[in-house]
Amino acid sequence: MALKVAIVGLPNVGKSTLFNALTQTAAAQAANYPFCTIEPNVGDVAVPEPRLEALAKVAGSKEIIPARINFVDVAGLVRGASKGEGLGNQFLANIRDCDAVAFVARCFVNDDITHVEGRIDPLADLEIIETELMLADLESLEKRVSNLDKRAKTGDKESANTLRLAKLALEELNAGRPARVAKISEDDEKAWRMLQLLTAKPTLYVCNVDEGAAGTGNEMSNAVAERAKRDDAESVVISAQIESEIAMLDAAERAEFLETLGLEEPGLNRMIREAFKLLGLQSYFTCGPKETRAWTIPVGATAPQSAGVIHTDFEKGFIRAETVAFEDYIKFNGESGARDAGKLRQEGKEYVVQDGDVMNFRFNV
Repeated sequence: MALKVAIVGLPNVGKSTLFNALTQTAAAQAANYPFCTIEPNVGDVAVPEPRLEALAKVAGSKEIIPARINFVDVAGLVRGASKGEGLGNQFLANIRDCDAVAFVARCFVNDDITHVEGRIDPLADLEIIETELMLADLESLEKRVSNLDKRAKTGDKESANTLRLAKLALEELNAGRPARVAKISEDDEKAWRMLQLLTAKPTLYVCNVDEGAAGTGNEMSNAVAERAKRDDAESVVISAQIESEIAMLDAAERAEFLETLGLEEPGLNRMIREAFKLLGLQSYFTCGPKETRAWTIPVGATAPQSAGVIHTDFEKGFIRAETVAFEDYIKFNGESGARDAGKLRQEGKEYVVQDGDVMNFRFNV
């Protein structure tokens, strides 16, 4: 699953610094001027998963393979981006190609780092970004409605359904609300996604704070968290500068540095996990002497669908899944012990895989 999360924000809020830390590279320029990132940088990042090490220890695995997620560093948006300001059209297209959006809000004060609006106000920054995305969605929908209406009048059921959803989105946008707050039925979800609306994408607010607020946040990040609750979004506090420093340390140095800051883990771990969850994803595991691996599936995936992530033949010829919950696998020292304890289950085609299941598929092609 090559799912992508766009890192979006105004210039100089810490997007590229955050991206550099995420990918542990200096691939993206983190300079103090607008549009230092012109072409979007894409980073493939491992999803932090402490359960993998525990499973690998029990299974005696030689290798650990985590789930992965892509982050895209998109150049800074400015007021008027929906009308092409600041290379806005190109940047909006980059966002449209992603599955979710991480809005980076500047929640720190530093006179040495300029702000394109000449002030530090994360809520106002988010308002500018959201407004530009909403305006872009409005323009996109208004161009399509007329043609959809014509086709719907000829009896085209698909066009009629798309028109209904487009009008539902327009109703929210015209009321000043992002499209994601619209109530969409499960049957309409696929057609809704096909509208490719920027404001319908799952959203994470990333509060970029200074070092002193990395563990607890500050008044500005608290205000952003409150807005996230109202906007049907999630939020996380992080210090991009600290994370960029942590990313350059080895494991021992990292642990010592985190301890001095009073942090249990890097903020990036929380951000990556929140993004993973935001996309409606979860992991199941396979374990053996060769490797312990996390496989990415949508929440609600059945056993055959989950098997298909490994290989399409597994789904086509699915017979059953031998399944052990993570906790039972660890408690009873692996598959054999779990079987003896009656904790290894035989699950069929209707089984909905749970996060953390340890699975072995039986199939026949």
